[in-house]
Amino acid sequence: MVDKKMKYEEYIEENTLRCEASYRGGGIEIDVSSLFGEDCKMSAYQNYLGGGMLGSIQSNCNFDTESLSEAKQKKCFDLADELKRYFHNLTNHEDDEWESQTYDVNQSMPTSAY
Repeated sequence: MVDKKMKYEEYIEENTLRCEASYRGGGIEIDVSSLFGEDCKMSAYQNYLGGGMLGSIQSNCNFDTESLSEAKQKKCFDLADELKRYFHNLTNHEDDEWESQTYDVNQSMPTSAY
């Protein structure tokens, strides 16, 4: 059995529209039309806080999640979480003093320095 995380990772990689990840954060955008309707997109993004530190990773989508069924809302929430974790793996470097932190530690950082 293929685990759920691997399926999400494959979905993200197959549906990536743009990805700009660096030591200063950036963002990733994926097409989720096949799951939530035509022209639906989801993104995750991360701000640079300064001093080599990255802020927590946020996510957003361009469609109304409130109108989704409860099952689709859960799928949307799960995919958004996996997208943030996926982006964390792109910006987190194990050999760097500031960027080498777990996802949970990173998510305790502020979103923005301003």
